[in-house]
Amino acid sequence: MDKFLTTVVLCGGSGTRLWPLSRELMPKQFIEFFAENSLFQKTIQRNNPFSKETIIISNKDHYYLIKDQLAKKSNLLDSIYIYILEPMPRNTAAALAYACLAVEPETILLVTPSDHLIKNETVYFEAVKQAKNIAEQGYLVTFGIKPVRPETGYGYIEVAEDLHVQTFHEKPSLETAKTFIKNENIYWNAGIFCFKAGTMLEELKKYAPEVYETAKIAFNACTKKDENIYQLPEEETKQIPEISIDYAVFEKSHKVKCIPAAFAWSDLGSFEALYTEYTEKFDADNTIASRANYVNINSKGNFIYLSPEQKKMIATIDIDNLIIADTGDALLVAPLKSSQKVKDVVAKVKQNSSLHREHNIVHRPWGTYTILENNDGYKIKKIIVEPGKRLSLQKHFHRNEHWIVLSGTATVQIENNVKLVHPNESIYIKMGELHRLSNEGIIPVVIIEAQVGEYTGEDDIVRFDDDYIR
Repeated sequence: MDKFLTTVVLCGGSGTRLWPLSRELMPKQFIEFFAENSLFQKTIQRNNPFSKETIIISNKDHYYLIKDQLAKKSNLLDSIYIYILEPMPRNTAAALAYACLAVEPETILLVTPSDHLIKNETVYFEAVKQAKNIAEQGYLVTFGIKPVRPETGYGYIEVAEDLHVQTFHEKPSLETAKTFIKNENIYWNAGIFCFKAGTMLEELKKYAPEVYETAKIAFNACTKKDENIYQLPEEETKQIPEISIDYAVFEKSHKVKCIPAAFAWSDLGSFEALYTEYTEKFDADNTIASRANYVNINSKGNFIYLSPEQKKMIATIDIDNLIIADTGDALLVAPLKSSQKVKDVVAKVKQNSSLHREHNIVHRPWGTYTILENNDGYKIKKIIVEPGKRLSLQKHFHRNEHWIVLSGTATVQIENNVKLVHPNESIYIKMGELHRLSNEGIIPVVIIEAQVGEYTGEDDIVRFDDDYIR
């Protein structure tokens, strides 16, 4: 297949309507919902056959997670990837400005979120080719999906016969959504776009000049780890207005056309959508991650999710159409029809907890750690360090650490001393001591870490040397 455009994959967003499954450090696009494939991986695979190169725009905290997910798919390793890493989210207008500034003005860009599920990929490919041909004529192209239900979580597009967009409609009330699905000229806004980079920059300059100027300043001030990684500076990025490309350009420009797309599409933005698409429905149309641990008595239409490491049994009696999502550190129970309100729960969780940000299992560029227990004065973790990886050279001011090696051989540096620690051996790091944990072997190092001190937060780390430039 000919490679005829550049794909831009937007990896921002934290998927708040899918909490507690989705968190800031592990948003929904990276969760392996579908047969060991994440939505991000499926997005890359779907667009890779016709993409000359792929620009991935993400929070800097997700860079190594993205690299790890790409590495799991051998058919994607030879592709060209350009990374634009944000220190903070500034919404899609800024993201598209960065992408356009990274390429030549005549480059055709296909912009797609990383967290959408698309079926009928042959139909999708034909829609992309049609969009590319229209974009070459100097138009900004968006994709419209024919509504199949009155959806209050989506924006809508009203389209004229010549494909020009007449009106963008915000997320409607249920009554308004019911009228929309009866109108043959109104479509769901899929958030997928196609245009020449130069055309978008011209429209940004015209309709959102502050976004254009500040994004350009930030992009030009990027530090680069190599030719394909742009790291945006924090101070300059802060100055960019936080606004979507819909508000900034598409709702104002006279150059917008819409492709009515016939492929099956979902943004999986709610538990209702996930329930509809999830492949493991069984037993009175209930959905659950592990059938072996589920007992059902007269219950149907429920979405039940256990995180992969969960071993507990779930039993339901005489309940219908509920969300039951258990991730070990958080439990959500709600009617499926109320799934749009989950983001309101996240707003409350943020006030006094870090559960909106990270799971018990946290991914790092060197491996993972799992929080086994967290109480006042102590925290217990299981840490896995992959072969050839090491943590930063660091110290803590508020805690002591005990490390017990379960498997593998750990190389431990404390101040100027280096020691090998074998399985069933332990080592103690005093508060304030410079230390580092490395895995120089060929199998993962697994340790139990017991932190004891007046404060055990993750921000009690001072790094002196770091392979991952954090």
